[in-house]
Amino acid sequence: MYKYLIHIISVILTSFYFFPIETVFLPGVNTKMALAGIGLLILGKRLAQRRDAGINKDFFVLSLLALGISLISLLTMTINNTPDTSFLTYFVSMWVWMGGAYTVVRWLDTAYSYVNVRLICNQLIAVCVIQCLIAWTKDVYPPLQAWVDSFVGGEAFMGNTKEARLSGIGAALDVAGLRFSAVSVMIGYILSKAEELSHKQVVTYLASFLIIAVIGNMMSRTTTVGVGLALVYWIYSTNLFSLKQNIKNQKLWLWLGGILCVVIPTFMYLYFTNDTFYKNIRFGFEGFFSLWETGKWQTSSNDILLKHMVVFPDNWVTWLLGDGYAANPLDKDNPDPYYTGPIYHGYYMGTDIGYLRYIFYFGLMGTMIFILFMWKSAWSCIKKFKDYKIMFLMILLVNYVGWLKVSTDIFLVFALFLVFSSKDKENFDEQNMTCCGTLHE
Repeated sequence: MYKYLIHIISVILTSFYFFPIETVFLPGVNTKMALAGIGLLILGKRLAQRRDAGINKDFFVLSLLALGISLISLLTMTINNTPDTSFLTYFVSMWVWMGGAYTVVRWLDTAYSYVNVRLICNQLIAVCVIQCLIAWTKDVYPPLQAWVDSFVGGEAFMGNTKEARLSGIGAALDVAGLRFSAVSVMIGYILSKAEELSHKQVVTYLASFLIIAVIGNMMSRTTTVGVGLALVYWIYSTNLFSLKQNIKNQKLWLWLGGILCVVIPTFMYLYFTNDTFYKNIRFGFEGFFSLWETGKWQTSSNDILLKHMVVFPDNWVTWLLGDGYAANPLDKDNPDPYYTGPIYHGYYMGTDIGYLRYIFYFGLMGTMIFILFMWKSAWSCIKKFKDYKIMFLMILLVNYVGWLKVSTDIFLVFALFLVFSSKDKENFDEQNMTCCGTLHE
Protein backbone atom coordinates (compact mmCIF):
# COMPACT_ATOMS: atom_id res chain seq x y z
CA MET A 1 0.00 0.00 0.00
CA TYR A 2 2.82 2.37 0.89
CA LYS A 3 4.43 1.71 -2.50
CA TYR A 4 1.27 2.68 -4.39
CA LEU A 5 0.83 5.78 -2.27
CA ILE A 6 4.35 6.87 -3.22
CA HIS A 7 3.54 6.35 -6.89
CA ILE A 8 0.32 8.39 -6.63
CA ILE A 9 1.98 11.31 -4.83
CA SER A 10 4.88 11.29 -7.31
CA VAL A 11 2.55 11.44 -10.31
CA ILE A 12 0.44 14.20 -8.76
CA LEU A 13 3.50 16.35 -7.94
CA THR A 14 4.94 15.80 -11.41
CA SER A 15 1.60 16.75 -12.97
CA PHE A 16 1.42 19.89 -10.81
CA TYR A 17 4.78 20.83 -12.31
CA PHE A 18 4.28 19.68 -15.90
CA PHE A 19 0.67 20.88 -16.21
CA PRO A 20 0.30 23.66 -13.61
CA ILE A 21 -3.19 24.52 -12.41
CA GLU A 22 -4.62 27.45 -10.49
CA THR A 23 -7.34 26.66 -8.00
CA VAL A 24 -10.34 28.88 -7.33
CA PHE A 25 -9.32 28.89 -3.66
CA LEU A 26 -5.94 30.55 -4.32
CA PRO A 27 -6.37 32.73 -7.43
CA GLY A 28 -3.12 34.06 -8.83
CA VAL A 29 -1.00 31.21 -7.43
CA ASN A 30 -0.54 28.10 -9.56
CA THR A 31 0.98 24.78 -8.55
CA LYS A 32 4.22 25.49 -10.41
CA MET A 33 4.78 28.59 -8.30
CA ALA A 34 4.00 26.67 -5.11
CA LEU A 35 6.50 23.95 -6.03
CA ALA A 36 9.11 26.61 -6.82
CA GLY A 37 8.63 28.09 -3.34
CA ILE A 38 9.10 24.67 -1.76
CA GLY A 39 12.19 24.14 -3.92
CA LEU A 40 13.69 27.36 -2.57
CA LEU A 41 13.21 26.13 1.00
CA ILE A 42 14.79 22.75 0.17
CA LEU A 43 17.74 24.43 -1.51
CA GLY A 44 18.23 26.74 1.49
CA LYS A 45 18.18 23.79 3.86
CA ARG A 46 20.73 21.87 1.80
CA LEU A 47 22.99 24.91 1.63
CA ALA A 48 22.68 25.43 5.39
CA GLN A 49 23.72 21.83 5.96
CA ARG A 50 26.69 22.38 3.60
CA ARG A 51 25.59 19.62 1.33
CA ASP A 52 25.59 19.66 -2.45
CA ALA A 53 22.65 21.85 -3.40
CA GLY A 54 22.78 20.84 -7.04
CA ILE A 55 23.77 24.20 -8.57
CA ASN A 56 25.49 23.61 -11.89
CA LYS A 57 27.81 26.08 -13.58
CA ASP A 58 25.75 25.86 -16.78
CA PHE A 59 22.95 27.59 -14.87
CA PHE A 60 24.98 30.77 -14.94
CA VAL A 61 25.11 30.82 -18.74
CA LEU A 62 21.43 29.89 -19.01
CA SER A 63 20.56 32.62 -16.54
CA LEU A 64 22.50 35.17 -18.58
CA LEU A 65 20.65 34.12 -21.74
CA ALA A 66 17.28 34.28 -19.96
CA LEU A 67 18.25 37.68 -18.58
CA GLY A 68 19.14 38.70 -22.15
CA ILE A 69 15.62 37.79 -23.26
CA SER A 70 14.16 39.91 -20.47
CA LEU A 71 16.48 42.86 -21.17
CA ILE A 72 15.78 42.94 -24.90
CA SER A 73 12.08 42.77 -24.03
CA LEU A 74 12.56 45.86 -21.85
CA LEU A 75 14.50 47.53 -24.67
CA THR A 76 11.80 46.96 -27.30
CA MET A 77 9.08 48.07 -24.85
CA THR A 78 11.02 51.27 -24.13
CA ILE A 79 11.83 52.08 -27.76
CA ASN A 80 8.31 51.33 -28.98
CA ASN A 81 6.62 52.68 -25.85
CA THR A 82 4.42 49.61 -25.42
CA PRO A 83 3.02 47.97 -22.26
CA ASP A 84 3.31 44.39 -23.57
CA THR A 85 5.31 42.44 -20.96
CA SER A 86 4.92 39.01 -22.62
CA PHE A 87 8.61 38.09 -22.25
CA LEU A 88 9.81 40.76 -19.84
CA THR A 89 9.85 38.36 -16.89
CA TYR A 90 11.31 35.36 -18.74
CA PHE A 91 14.33 35.39 -16.43
CA VAL A 92 11.99 34.97 -13.46
CA SER A 93 9.95 32.33 -15.29
CA MET A 94 13.09 30.31 -15.96
CA TRP A 95 13.96 30.18 -12.28
CA VAL A 96 10.39 29.41 -11.26
CA TRP A 97 10.51 26.39 -13.60
CA MET A 98 13.89 25.43 -12.17
CA GLY A 99 12.56 25.74 -8.61
CA GLY A 100 9.54 23.59 -9.39
CA ALA A 101 11.73 21.01 -11.13
CA TYR A 102 14.09 20.96 -8.15
CA THR A 103 11.20 20.11 -5.81
CA VAL A 104 9.99 17.27 -8.06
CA VAL A 105 13.46 15.75 -8.47
CA ARG A 106 14.25 15.97 -4.76
CA TRP A 107 10.92 14.29 -3.93
CA LEU A 108 11.63 11.47 -6.39
CA ASP A 109 15.10 11.01 -4.93
CA THR A 110 13.62 10.79 -1.42
CA ALA A 111 10.68 8.56 -2.39
CA TYR A 112 12.58 6.07 -4.57
CA SER A 113 16.08 6.43 -3.04
CA TYR A 114 17.46 7.27 -6.47
CA VAL A 115 16.70 9.48 -9.44
CA ASN A 116 17.85 9.09 -13.03
CA VAL A 117 16.79 9.96 -16.56
CA ARG A 118 14.61 6.89 -17.01
CA LEU A 119 12.70 7.57 -13.79
CA ILE A 120 12.00 11.16 -14.85
CA CYS A 121 10.84 9.94 -18.27
CA ASN A 122 8.60 7.34 -16.67
CA GLN A 123 6.97 9.94 -14.44
CA LEU A 124 6.28 12.25 -17.38
CA ILE A 125 4.89 9.37 -19.43
CA ALA A 126 2.57 8.38 -16.58
CA VAL A 127 1.39 11.98 -16.17
CA CYS A 128 0.62 12.39 -19.89
CA VAL A 129 -1.22 9.08 -20.10
CA ILE A 130 -3.34 9.95 -17.05
CA GLN A 131 -4.06 13.43 -18.43
CA CYS A 132 -5.25 11.86 -21.69
CA LEU A 133 -7.48 9.42 -19.85
CA ILE A 134 -8.90 12.22 -17.68
CA ALA A 135 -9.60 14.29 -20.80
CA TRP A 136 -11.41 11.37 -22.42
CA THR A 137 -13.42 10.64 -19.26
CA LYS A 138 -14.41 14.29 -18.85
CA ASP A 139 -15.73 14.29 -22.40
CA VAL A 140 -17.93 11.21 -21.98
CA TYR A 141 -18.88 11.80 -18.33
CA PRO A 142 -19.95 15.48 -17.85
CA PRO A 143 -20.15 15.29 -14.02
CA LEU A 144 -16.38 14.89 -13.92
CA GLN A 145 -16.02 18.00 -16.08
CA ALA A 146 -18.28 19.92 -13.71
CA TRP A 147 -16.33 18.70 -10.69
CA VAL A 148 -13.00 19.81 -12.20
CA ASP A 149 -14.45 23.20 -13.15
CA SER A 150 -15.57 23.67 -9.55
CA PHE A 151 -12.03 23.95 -8.21
CA VAL A 152 -9.66 24.50 -11.14
CA GLY A 153 -9.55 28.05 -12.42
CA GLY A 154 -9.45 28.55 -16.18
CA GLU A 155 -10.70 25.08 -17.11
CA ALA A 156 -14.33 25.89 -17.80
CA PHE A 157 -13.57 27.93 -20.93
CA MET A 158 -12.36 24.83 -22.75
CA GLY A 159 -15.92 23.62 -23.16
CA ASN A 160 -16.89 26.91 -24.81
CA THR A 161 -14.32 27.02 -27.57
CA LYS A 162 -15.49 26.71 -31.16
CA GLU A 163 -14.03 23.23 -31.52
CA ALA A 164 -14.78 22.16 -27.89
CA ARG A 165 -11.50 20.28 -27.64
CA LEU A 166 -10.70 17.67 -25.04
CA SER A 167 -8.76 18.95 -22.05
CA GLY A 168 -7.23 17.34 -18.99
CA ILE A 169 -6.54 19.09 -15.71
CA GLY A 170 -4.22 21.90 -16.74
CA ALA A 171 -3.49 20.13 -20.05
CA ALA A 172 -5.04 21.77 -23.08
CA LEU A 173 -4.42 23.28 -26.51
CA ASP A 174 -0.93 23.62 -28.00
CA VAL A 175 0.75 23.88 -24.60
CA ALA A 176 -0.31 20.29 -23.94
CA GLY A 177 0.49 19.31 -27.53
CA LEU A 178 4.15 20.31 -27.33
CA ARG A 179 4.58 18.60 -23.96
CA PHE A 180 2.90 15.45 -25.27
CA SER A 181 5.31 15.66 -28.22
CA ALA A 182 8.35 15.83 -25.94
CA VAL A 183 7.13 12.82 -23.98
CA SER A 184 6.36 10.93 -27.20
CA VAL A 185 9.98 11.18 -28.33
CA MET A 186 11.05 9.95 -24.89
CA ILE A 187 8.97 6.81 -25.44
CA GLY A 188 10.32 6.45 -28.97
CA TYR A 189 13.88 6.66 -27.70
CA ILE A 190 13.30 4.18 -24.87
CA LEU A 191 11.62 1.70 -27.22
CA SER A 192 14.56 1.96 -29.60
CA LYS A 193 16.52 0.20 -26.83
CA ALA A 194 14.16 -2.78 -26.87
CA GLU A 195 16.95 -5.18 -25.99
CA GLU A 196 17.12 -3.58 -22.52
CA LEU A 197 13.38 -3.90 -21.85
CA SER A 198 11.24 -6.75 -20.56
CA HIS A 199 8.08 -7.82 -22.38
CA LYS A 200 5.99 -6.09 -19.72
CA GLN A 201 7.87 -2.85 -20.21
CA VAL A 202 7.56 -3.03 -24.01
CA VAL A 203 3.79 -3.48 -23.80
CA THR A 204 3.46 -0.69 -21.22
CA TYR A 205 5.47 1.80 -23.29
CA LEU A 206 3.63 0.84 -26.50
CA ALA A 207 0.24 1.25 -24.85
CA SER A 208 1.32 4.62 -23.41
CA PHE A 209 2.55 5.77 -26.81
CA LEU A 210 -0.73 4.86 -28.50
CA ILE A 211 -2.83 6.58 -25.81
CA ILE A 212 -0.82 9.80 -26.14
CA ALA A 213 -0.76 9.57 -29.94
CA VAL A 214 -4.53 9.15 -30.22
CA ILE A 215 -6.10 11.07 -27.33
CA GLY A 216 -3.24 13.59 -27.28
CA ASN A 217 -4.03 14.49 -30.89
CA MET A 218 -7.70 14.89 -29.99
CA MET A 219 -6.59 17.45 -27.42
CA SER A 220 -4.00 19.16 -29.61
CA ARG A 221 -2.86 18.22 -33.10
CA THR A 222 0.58 19.61 -32.24
CA THR A 223 1.11 16.21 -30.61
CA THR A 224 1.69 14.91 -34.14
CA VAL A 225 5.11 16.60 -34.18
CA GLY A 226 6.50 14.38 -31.43
CA VAL A 227 4.63 11.25 -32.49
CA GLY A 228 5.94 11.53 -36.04
CA LEU A 229 9.49 12.24 -34.92
CA ALA A 230 9.41 9.32 -32.48
CA LEU A 231 8.15 6.92 -35.15
CA VAL A 232 10.81 8.01 -37.65
CA TYR A 233 13.60 7.50 -35.13
CA TRP A 234 12.07 4.28 -33.87
CA ILE A 235 11.88 2.82 -37.39
CA TYR A 236 15.42 3.93 -38.18
CA SER A 237 17.01 2.75 -34.94
CA THR A 238 15.36 -0.69 -35.00
CA ASN A 239 16.18 -1.33 -38.68
CA LEU A 240 12.54 -2.12 -39.42
CA PHE A 241 13.11 -2.75 -43.12
CA SER A 242 16.30 -4.72 -42.60
CA LEU A 243 16.66 -8.50 -42.48
CA LYS A 244 19.23 -8.09 -39.69
CA GLN A 245 16.81 -7.14 -36.92
CA ASN A 246 17.56 -8.65 -33.52
CA ILE A 247 14.92 -10.78 -31.82
CA LYS A 248 13.94 -8.06 -29.31
CA ASN A 249 13.22 -5.56 -32.10
CA GLN A 250 11.22 -8.15 -34.02
CA LYS A 251 9.12 -8.87 -30.94
CA LEU A 252 8.67 -5.13 -30.41
CA TRP A 253 7.01 -4.72 -33.81
CA LEU A 254 5.02 -7.93 -33.33
CA TRP A 255 3.67 -6.59 -30.05
CA LEU A 256 2.72 -3.33 -31.76
CA GLY A 257 1.01 -5.24 -34.54
CA GLY A 258 -0.91 -7.34 -32.02
CA ILE A 259 -2.06 -4.28 -30.08
CA LEU A 260 -3.16 -2.54 -33.29
CA CYS A 261 -5.15 -5.63 -34.31
CA VAL A 262 -7.28 -5.00 -31.23
CA VAL A 263 -7.25 -1.20 -31.25
CA ILE A 264 -8.11 -0.57 -34.92
CA PRO A 265 -11.33 -2.66 -35.00
CA THR A 266 -12.40 -1.04 -31.71
CA PHE A 267 -11.81 2.43 -33.13
CA MET A 268 -13.69 1.57 -36.31
CA TYR A 269 -16.67 0.39 -34.29
CA LEU A 270 -16.67 3.55 -32.15
CA TYR A 271 -16.20 5.74 -35.24
CA PHE A 272 -19.43 4.47 -36.79
CA THR A 273 -21.49 4.14 -33.61
CA ASN A 274 -20.44 6.93 -31.24
CA ASP A 275 -20.95 10.58 -32.23
CA THR A 276 -18.53 11.89 -29.60
CA PHE A 277 -15.74 9.58 -30.71
CA TYR A 278 -16.51 10.39 -34.36
CA LYS A 279 -16.15 14.12 -33.67
CA ASN A 280 -12.95 13.77 -31.65
CA ILE A 281 -11.16 11.35 -33.95
CA ARG A 282 -11.92 13.45 -37.02
CA PHE A 283 -10.59 16.54 -35.29
CA GLY A 284 -7.45 14.83 -34.03
CA PHE A 285 -6.61 13.25 -37.37
CA GLU A 286 -8.26 15.72 -39.73
CA GLY A 287 -5.27 15.75 -42.06
CA PHE A 288 -5.27 11.96 -42.46
CA PHE A 289 -9.02 11.86 -43.12
CA SER A 290 -8.61 14.64 -45.67
CA LEU A 291 -5.79 12.74 -47.38
CA TRP A 292 -7.89 9.56 -47.51
CA GLU A 293 -11.09 11.24 -48.71
CA THR A 294 -9.75 13.94 -51.05
CA GLY A 295 -6.16 12.95 -51.79
CA LYS A 296 -4.91 16.20 -50.21
CA TRP A 297 -3.51 16.87 -46.76
CA GLN A 298 -5.66 19.65 -45.38
CA THR A 299 -6.57 20.87 -41.88
CA SER A 300 -8.50 23.97 -40.86
CA SER A 301 -5.71 25.22 -38.58
CA ASN A 302 -3.03 24.84 -41.26
CA ASP A 303 -5.23 26.61 -43.80
CA ILE A 304 -5.65 29.55 -41.44
CA LEU A 305 -1.95 29.48 -40.61
CA LEU A 306 -0.75 29.53 -44.22
CA LYS A 307 -3.38 31.86 -45.68
CA HIS A 308 -3.60 34.51 -42.98
CA MET A 309 -0.75 34.22 -40.47
CA VAL A 310 2.39 34.36 -42.61
CA VAL A 311 3.09 38.05 -42.19
CA PHE A 312 6.57 39.61 -42.23
CA PRO A 313 7.83 42.99 -40.98
CA ASP A 314 8.01 45.74 -43.60
CA ASN A 315 10.89 47.75 -42.08
CA TRP A 316 14.38 47.00 -40.78
CA VAL A 317 13.72 48.39 -37.28
CA THR A 318 11.01 45.77 -36.69
CA TRP A 319 13.24 43.05 -38.12
CA LEU A 320 16.01 44.07 -35.74
CA LEU A 321 14.20 45.07 -32.51
CA GLY A 322 10.53 44.33 -33.10
CA ASP A 323 7.45 46.45 -32.48
CA GLY A 324 7.12 45.60 -28.80
CA TYR A 325 3.87 43.68 -29.26
CA ALA A 326 3.30 39.96 -28.93
CA ALA A 327 -0.23 39.92 -27.53
CA ASN A 328 -3.15 41.76 -29.10
CA PRO A 329 -2.68 45.48 -28.26
CA LEU A 330 -6.47 45.78 -28.04
CA ASP A 331 -6.90 42.80 -25.74
CA LYS A 332 -9.84 43.47 -23.45
CA ASP A 333 -7.91 42.41 -20.33
CA ASN A 334 -4.84 44.59 -20.96
CA PRO A 335 -5.44 47.08 -23.80
CA ASP A 336 -2.89 49.64 -24.91
CA PRO A 337 -4.71 53.00 -24.75
CA TYR A 338 -2.21 54.57 -27.15
CA TYR A 339 -2.46 51.93 -29.86
CA THR A 340 -4.06 53.27 -33.06
CA GLY A 341 -3.18 50.56 -35.58
CA PRO A 342 -5.29 47.84 -37.24
CA ILE A 343 -7.67 45.71 -35.19
CA TYR A 344 -6.70 42.07 -34.80
CA HIS A 345 -8.86 39.23 -33.56
CA GLY A 346 -5.87 37.21 -32.37
CA TYR A 347 -2.30 38.13 -31.51
CA TYR A 348 -0.41 41.16 -32.84
CA MET A 349 -0.38 41.23 -36.66
CA GLY A 350 -2.93 38.43 -36.57
CA THR A 351 -0.27 35.71 -36.43
CA ASP A 352 0.11 32.87 -33.96
CA ILE A 353 3.31 31.54 -35.57
CA GLY A 354 5.99 31.38 -32.88
CA TYR A 355 8.94 32.71 -34.84
CA LEU A 356 6.92 35.61 -36.26
CA ARG A 357 5.50 36.54 -32.87
CA TYR A 358 9.04 36.67 -31.49
CA ILE A 359 10.25 38.81 -34.40
CA PHE A 360 7.35 41.23 -34.10
CA TYR A 361 7.90 41.44 -30.34
CA PHE A 362 11.69 41.80 -29.96
CA GLY A 363 13.09 41.32 -33.45
CA LEU A 364 15.76 38.97 -34.70
CA MET A 365 18.02 39.94 -31.79
CA GLY A 366 15.60 38.59 -29.20
CA THR A 367 14.61 35.63 -31.37
CA MET A 368 18.22 34.49 -31.79
CA ILE A 369 18.87 34.78 -28.06
CA PHE A 370 15.76 32.67 -27.41
CA ILE A 371 16.90 30.05 -29.93
CA LEU A 372 20.35 30.00 -28.31
CA PHE A 373 18.78 29.68 -24.85
CA MET A 374 16.88 26.55 -25.87
CA TRP A 375 19.97 25.09 -27.57
CA LYS A 376 22.07 25.69 -24.46
CA SER A 377 19.40 24.00 -22.31
CA ALA A 378 19.50 20.89 -24.49
CA TRP A 379 23.30 20.89 -24.75
CA SER A 380 23.68 21.12 -20.96
CA CYS A 381 21.50 18.01 -20.63
CA ILE A 382 23.51 16.22 -23.32
CA LYS A 383 26.77 16.96 -21.50
CA LYS A 384 25.34 15.46 -18.32
CA PHE A 385 23.76 12.41 -19.91
CA LYS A 386 25.69 11.53 -23.05
CA ASP A 387 23.85 8.23 -23.52
CA TYR A 388 20.63 10.18 -24.00
CA LYS A 389 22.04 12.62 -26.54
CA ILE A 390 19.60 11.66 -29.30
CA MET A 391 16.62 11.96 -27.00
CA PHE A 392 17.50 15.49 -25.93
CA LEU A 393 18.22 16.52 -29.52
CA MET A 394 14.79 15.24 -30.56
CA ILE A 395 13.15 17.19 -27.72
CA LEU A 396 15.00 20.31 -28.91
CA LEU A 397 13.80 19.62 -32.46
CA VAL A 398 10.23 19.33 -31.16
CA ASN A 399 10.62 22.83 -29.70
CA TYR A 400 12.05 24.35 -32.89
CA VAL A 401 9.45 22.70 -35.13
CA GLY A 402 6.68 23.64 -32.72
CA TRP A 403 7.63 27.30 -33.07
CA LEU A 404 6.53 27.10 -36.70
CA LYS A 405 3.01 26.98 -35.31
CA VAL A 406 2.94 28.34 -31.74
CA SER A 407 5.13 30.39 -29.41
CA THR A 408 5.17 27.94 -26.50
CA ASP A 409 8.59 26.64 -25.43
CA ILE A 410 9.39 23.44 -23.56
CA PHE A 411 12.22 24.59 -21.31
CA LEU A 412 10.36 22.96 -18.41
CA VAL A 413 11.26 19.54 -19.86
CA PHE A 414 14.99 20.29 -19.82
CA ALA A 415 14.71 21.87 -16.36
CA LEU A 416 13.91 18.51 -14.78
CA PHE A 417 17.27 17.16 -15.95
CA LEU A 418 19.23 20.37 -15.40
CA VAL A 419 18.55 20.30 -11.64
CA PHE A 420 20.29 16.95 -11.13
CA SER A 421 22.92 17.47 -8.44
CA SER A 422 26.45 16.10 -8.70
CA LYS A 423 25.39 13.29 -6.36
CA ASP A 424 22.45 12.42 -8.63
CA LYS A 425 24.84 12.47 -11.58
CA GLU A 426 27.27 10.10 -9.87
CA ASN A 427 24.44 7.70 -9.09
CA PHE A 428 23.28 7.93 -12.68
CA ASP A 429 26.75 7.07 -13.97
CA GLU A 430 26.84 4.03 -11.71
CA GLN A 431 23.42 2.87 -12.90
CA ASN A 432 24.13 3.89 -16.51
CA MET A 433 21.19 2.85 -18.68
CA THR A 434 19.78 0.63 -15.91
CA CYS A 435 16.16 -0.20 -16.56
CA CYS A 436 13.78 1.14 -13.93
CA GLY A 437 11.02 -1.45 -14.33
CA THR A 438 7.58 -0.49 -15.49
CA LEU A 439 6.39 3.08 -15.57
CA HIS A 440 7.00 3.45 -11.83
CA GLU A 441 9.43 0.70 -10.92
